[in-house]
Amino acid sequence: MENFIVSARKYRPVTFDSVVGQQHITGTLKNAIHNNQLAQAFLFCGPRGVGKTTCARILAKTINCENISDKSEACGVCDSCKSFQNGNSFSIHELDAASNNSVDDIRSLIDQVRIPPQVGKFKIYIIDEVHMLSQQAFNAFLKTLEEPPAYAIFILATTEKHKILPTILSRCQIFDFNRILVEDMANHLARIAKNENIQYDQDGLHIIAQKADGGLRDALSMFDQIVSFSNKQVTYQAVIDNLNILDYDYFFKLTDAIITENPANALLVLNDILNNGFDGSHFIAGLASHFRNLLVTKEPATLKLLEVSESIRAKYLDQAQKSSTGLLLSALNISNQCEINYKTSKNQRLQVELALLKMCHLSSAIQLSKLGTIQLPNTSEELKKKLPNLVQIPDNPISEVKNAVPVPEKNSVENSNAGANTTPMVAEAKSPEATNLPPKLKKGAWGTAKSSMPSLPDLNAIFDSKSVEETDSEPSLVKGTEQEIVTFEQFSQVWNALAIQIKKENKINLYTLMTAVPPRLVGIQIEVDVENMVQMDVLSMAKIDLLNFLRPALRNFSLDLRGVVMNHDVVRKPYTSQEKYQAMVQKNPLLETLRIELNLGLS
Repeated sequence: MENFIVSARKYRPVTFDSVVGQQHITGTLKNAIHNNQLAQAFLFCGPRGVGKTTCARILAKTINCENISDKSEACGVCDSCKSFQNGNSFSIHELDAASNNSVDDIRSLIDQVRIPPQVGKFKIYIIDEVHMLSQQAFNAFLKTLEEPPAYAIFILATTEKHKILPTILSRCQIFDFNRILVEDMANHLARIAKNENIQYDQDGLHIIAQKADGGLRDALSMFDQIVSFSNKQVTYQAVIDNLNILDYDYFFKLTDAIITENPANALLVLNDILNNGFDGSHFIAGLASHFRNLLVTKEPATLKLLEVSESIRAKYLDQAQKSSTGLLLSALNISNQCEINYKTSKNQRLQVELALLKMCHLSSAIQLSKLGTIQLPNTSEELKKKLPNLVQIPDNPISEVKNAVPVPEKNSVENSNAGANTTPMVAEAKSPEATNLPPKLKKGAWGTAKSSMPSLPDLNAIFDSKSVEETDSEPSLVKGTEQEIVTFEQFSQVWNALAIQIKKENKINLYTLMTAVPPRLVGIQIEVDVENMVQMDVLSMAKIDLLNFLRPALRNFSLDLRGVVMNHDVVRKPYTSQEKYQAMVQKNPLLETLRIELNLGLS
């Protein structure tokens, strides 16, 4: 029975061209060999399993090859190449710094460097995991590394470049190895599967490549494991079963449930995932990656960042068309917060379920946030159905305003001064009906009622359905041609009625601003006193809504509103001892005379 050799050793690259995913490094090394510009020390650094030691061995073999090809590759048949492949070369030495990290080991190496090579032109030393050397060993190695004999070349390899002394780094040519791309790794696994007569599908190989996280050695180890598990049938299902990987179908089903706002289905899918033994943090991290992939798929320019097989890519393209960017960004943010809070949560399953429930209601929340820009209904009844929790529309606002605002008699209105600065007090009237009404009053849009104040406006007059479009622009003022003269009493009654309505809507800041100081009506200019710029901002934001109410109610579309900052005499409170003493002297000048006579000072 022939001994089994793992794929990581059996298919280890032996030439520069066979190295996977590091063309930027192999090309540089081949040019250096071809131009005979070899440095005395190389440093190969990068994550595990990307080809650092492999490239070091290929470089060492190629340097000492007796018949280098035109492509700067080793021939593999000369005595030097054969001795290296058999492991008995006298010119190429490998040292593991993890177990030979003392000063004595480096001294022994330095003594060996003094002996010229017996075979070949160069004596090459490959030191793996060089960051494991002690600081004393590094210091002992410095002089030899900087000025070695002409025949000596050092090739250092490490996964942790930051642990190497800067003095060592400055003496080496540094080559940074990249993580191997998923596509390159999957293609390499496919070539191995063909050589070994193994049945495979591309989706399964892509899953292995993604799980390896850029390390080809890890991918080959998983590949061998799955080949044994599936009896040389490397399928997508065999890979996810053996490597305990969440199936893509789970994430596609969950996203469909989120898009269709089906929380029950989402919780059932989560239950299946947890029953299959998957960890909640593993699931939520995979779901976040799924949302990221959907966002990447929505833009043709970023589609290349999606590292999946063609069949899975088609599924992503289909689902990305069904979901909006805002939904995906919000869901990605929720999953990220859930992943952060998962480890500290006492009820971790509830944490994940809560995140899924939030995601399932994102579509409704996004639509609700756009209510200010959608077309409003034509009737108040339809408006109640559309906005049940945002605006409470009274069935008979006229009667409510009459009950809240006292109605002056006709004679008092006629004899009152239109320019008076007094505002009627808001109080409850004794009778809901009023007499002696002006003849101009017509039927209102919310019912038939009579009052000494103008009728409240119709919603359709304020929010004309034809002028409200689905845009993100600021609300505009209503337009009209009426220019009736407005008395201060009429204005005060409508202003107080509007303040009561705003109070019912829990806009306390605006209500306080409207009722703290009586406003002034100067011609068509409404002046409202404000304490500071904060109140000025509140008034500015509500200006359009206020005018949209006042103009139709008072039948004058030239009315304007502005805020006036009140002047306050700022009295600075005494703080230092000198300031306190001066304040006391102003109240009692004899205090200064007493201080001079007693020769007192201020501490």
